Amino acid sequence: MKTILITGATSGIGKASAELFASKGFHLIITGRRADRLQMIQEKLIAEHKITCQTLCFDIRNNEQVIEAISSLDKNGAEVDILLNNAGLARGFDEIHEGLLDDWETMIDTNLKGLLYITKIISAEMVKKKSGHIINIASTAGKEVYPKGNVYCATKHAVDALTKAMRIDLHKYGIRVSQVAPGHVEQTEFAKVRFHGDSEKAKIYEDFVPVNSADIANIVYFIATQAPHVNIQDILVMGTQQASSNFIDRSGRG
Repeated sequence: MKTILITGATSGIGKASAELFASKGFHLIITGRRADRLQMIQEKLIAEHKITCQTLCFDIRNNEQVIEAISSLDKNGAEVDILLNNAGLARGFDEIHEGLLDDWETMIDTNLKGLLYITKIISAEMVKKKSGHIINIASTAGKEVYPKGNVYCATKHAVDALTKAMRIDLHKYGIRVSQVAPGHVEQTEFAKVRFHGDSEKAKIYEDFVPVNSADIANIVYFIATQAPHVNIQDILVMGTQQASSNFIDRSGRG
C-alpha cells in the first residue's frame, strides 16, 4: 500500500484527509507544529486502522527544520508516494494600506515558501524513482480576488501558478501534479486563525452551508486513486450557496 505525507495534519482538511486515507489502508506521514495533536491522531489512526503512521513535528516556514524532519525518514525507510501540500492559512482581513506586515510574512512563508521547501525535497526523490503524485490545496482565492483578501489571494494565486509550472517540470518523470481549490470550508481553523483567535468574528458560516473538511478530503482521495495514466489537474469546488468568492447566498442554513 502507498504512503501519503500530509502537511498541516493536526486539524481541518489535513486531519480529515489523514483519517480517510488511513481508513483505506494507506500508510501515513503526518506533519504539523503541535506535537500533542500529532501524537493523539497517530495513536487513534494506528489503533483503528492497523496502518503505520509516522509523525514529524516542525514549522514548515523554517527550511532547516523541513530538511531535518524529512531527512529523519530515511532511517525508517519511508518512501513518499503522495505529497499532500495542505499546510496553509490566512491571517488578517484588512485593506492593503492597513495590513499588518507580520500577517503578510506569515502567509507568504507558510502558503508559498513552506510549500516550496517541502516540495523540493520530496519531488527530488520522486524524480529518482520516476513516480509520485503531488496534490496542492489551493483556493478559490487563487482564481479570483475579493475585498480585504489582498495578500492571501496573492499567495494562493502563486500556488495555482506553481501547480501548473510544477506539472510542466515533472510530467516527463511520470509524476502527477494536481490541486484542489476550495471556497469556504467549515470544520477547520481557517476563520479563527484569520481573525487572530477572535471567536465572534470567526462565526462566518452561520447563515449559509459551505463545504466541509471531509468533503475536500473525499475529493483529494478521488484525485489520488485514479489510474496511473490519469491526472486530474484542478478541481474548483464550493458549496451550493456559494457562486464565487464574492457572491454567497446568506439566506440561511437550509
